[in-house]
Parts: sequence; C-alpha cells; structure tokens
Amino acid sequence: MIEADSVVTGCRQVLTCAGPIPKRGTALRDVGLIENAAIAGWDGKIVFVGSQDDFGRTVRVAPDAARLDASGLVALPGFVDAHTHLPFGGTREEEFALRIQGWTYQQLAAKGMGIRSTVRKTRQIPLDDLKSLCLERLDSMLRHGTTTAEAKSGYGLNLPDEIKQLEAVREAARVHPITVIPTFMGAHEVPDEYRGRKEDYINFLLHTVLPQVRDRGLARFFDVFCEEGVFSVAETERLAAAAAEAGLGIKIHADEFVPLGGAELAARIGAVSAEHLIAVTDTGIAALAESATAAILLPGVPFFLMQEKRAPARKLIEAGAILALASDFNPGSSMTENMLFILQLGVFLLRMTIEEAINATTANAAYAIRAQAEAGSLEPGKAMDVVLFDVPNYYFLAYHPGVNPVRHVLKNGRAVIRDGRMVYSL
Repeated sequence: MIEADSVVTGCRQVLTCAGPIPKRGTALRDVGLIENAAIAGWDGKIVFVGSQDDFGRTVRVAPDAARLDASGLVALPGFVDAHTHLPFGGTREEEFALRIQGWTYQQLAAKGMGIRSTVRKTRQIPLDDLKSLCLERLDSMLRHGTTTAEAKSGYGLNLPDEIKQLEAVREAARVHPITVIPTFMGAHEVPDEYRGRKEDYINFLLHTVLPQVRDRGLARFFDVFCEEGVFSVAETERLAAAAAEAGLGIKIHADEFVPLGGAELAARIGAVSAEHLIAVTDTGIAALAESATAAILLPGVPFFLMQEKRAPARKLIEAGAILALASDFNPGSSMTENMLFILQLGVFLLRMTIEEAINATTANAAYAIRAQAEAGSLEPGKAMDVVLFDVPNYYFLAYHPGVNPVRHVLKNGRAVIRDGRMVYSL
C-alpha cells in the first residue's frame, strides 16, 4: 500500500499534464485527463494520481492526514508564471490613460515615462515596503492559482536598487507559499545617468553589479532586453556570456517590437528561454524549434498595449518549438498577475487550443524556468501543488472568462487557499 498524509478525493477531472516535458507539437494537446480521480501525497510530494477506484485499493491514508473533498471540482497543477517583474515601486495608470488616447509605448518612453518612470519610483521605495508589495502581489497570484513564479529585477539599474529588488524577492519568498525563482535583469534599460554612455553601463553591470549578485546568490537567471534602442544582439551576447560564466542561466527579451534576431541568438547560445517574440521571424522560429530554448509568449502585453500584432503561437507550435505562456506582470505593459486570464488570452488572442494553453501555463512553463522536476505536472515525486476549480469541466477555464473559479489551492500538499480564502499565515 502507498502511505499518504495528504489526500484530495472525488475530483470530477484531474489534468495531470504529465508525460515527457517539455511538450512539443501535438504533445502539447495531451493534458493527461483522468475522470473521477484522486491525488495523494506524503511529506509534500505526490505519491499517487489516478482513479478514485485505484485510490481506494492502493492508498492507505494516515489517521491525521489532511483531507480535502473535491467533489465536482477540476484539478490542475498549480500555474507556473515564468516571466514576471514582481519587485517594482509605483504604478503607471496615467501612462495607461495616455495610451488609450493613442500614445505609443515608444512615444511614452521618449518622454521619460515607461521603464524609466518605474525606475525612479523603485529607487525611492524602502526595502521593507518593497517586500510588502511583493507579498501582496504574491497573494493575488496565489488566489488565482499560481504556485511557482519567476521574478525579475530591472527597475533599479544601479547597484543598491538592483540588489534591493532581489533582496525583496528573496525575503518575500522565504515566508510566502509560492516558490519564487529570481532573475537579475539589470540589462532592462540604460538608466538616465548613463544616457549616451551605454558601453560604460555595460561595463558597470559586468564588473560591479553582476559580481555582487553572483557572490550573494541572489539570482538563478540573467535576462537582457535585446531590442532596438536598448541592447543590440552583439551587446546581448556579450552580457549573456559574462552571466553564464558567473553561473546564471540565460533568458532574453527577444524580438518584441523589431526582429533583431534575438530568438536566433537565444537558440544559438543555448539560452533557457526567449521571451515576447511578437516580431520573431520565420528564421527565428526555425532556430527555436531546433533548440532546447523555450519560447515564452506574453499575450497580456499586446492586449494591454492594444496592439494588433501578436506572437505567432501557431507557427511556433507547428514548427515544434517549446511554447510557454506567462503574465509579464509589470506596471507598464501587462498589469495582471492572473495566470488563468493569460491562459484565456492564449486561446482568444493566440488561437491556441484549451489543452495547449493549459500545458503552456503548467508543464512547459515549469520547463521555461527549469523547475519541471518539481512543478508543472501532477506526477509521483513532484511537489503536491494543486489548484481546484469550481467548473463543470476543464473547457470552462476558457469558455467562461472574467471570473475566478479557483476554490482551493494546495502547496506542497497543504491548503493555502480554501473556499477562495487565504488560510496560510506568515
């Protein structure tokens, strides 16, 4: 018999999202559906996923086990948000209002708004206040079913405030149920004090900030905004090489507005992911398809920026690229921490099937931050991170947008959201 100290029984459906990960091509439509199912765990790890009948025959439940009756609910792996800018100060609603009137992202940036506006606000906020904001935002993510999230710096753009952002992430992660994966993104923009001196700023990042991040163990990944007017392909490659030598995995904001070749670079250097890809070319798609680099699409961005052009999800899937979806939660171009909404945008804007969008927000998203050994699917040996939705079947996750059907969330086998309410304590 299998011993269990945490059980979820009576699920109408369980979508395990199991199988070889990452999922490519037609495999992206396999959600591992089990009807009338149960999930059991021991010490935070899954030990059983299967039918209710098999559960009754093979699982012995400890007398003091945590039990959850999920009758009529649909279970998924906890969402994995593989691209967020969690630690920032301030918001940019005035900028948003101007955009509604027709101002473009680039025009706003040229007037000192955009990223530089958030840099100013993030530099002003004390560490403790920034940590509190991170905790509030993580709570919102958790209420919407996210159990693992990546978090980038990149709104400090100097030594003390890049370090402050990463420290806020680390301190919040120590006390919050969500698993948070930190990314150093000092190469998000060139700050005002280095205007016209980009080479000096690159040297500052490489020789002053990166060593501090490395020595303090503050990040697992390094990200660069490879874009016209920010960092060129050659500059991105130089930055990435130094970060890789420092032991960080590489992520690249690639081909968002202009097809510079960031996707091709990401594939060539073995980056963990290429992200955005709204302007990716057929050559870039082919390069990603032949690589182990994940393509992280962020459909909240064209939605929020009211752009007609979107990342070519269907082309990427059909070519065989590893496709994931993420929120890009940030104050300027995607002010949402709701991964179910992102799943829905994957369906409505990117023409993905519901099954593709589910795998892209779970299994492949976990792969995109190299967390697939622990998160992203419901399989024995992985963390018992489960979201239970109050819907008739999993189609309703996209069919009924605009509501939050999350009933319960389990993190490592213990309820952290029960009946829609937070039940964990700091």
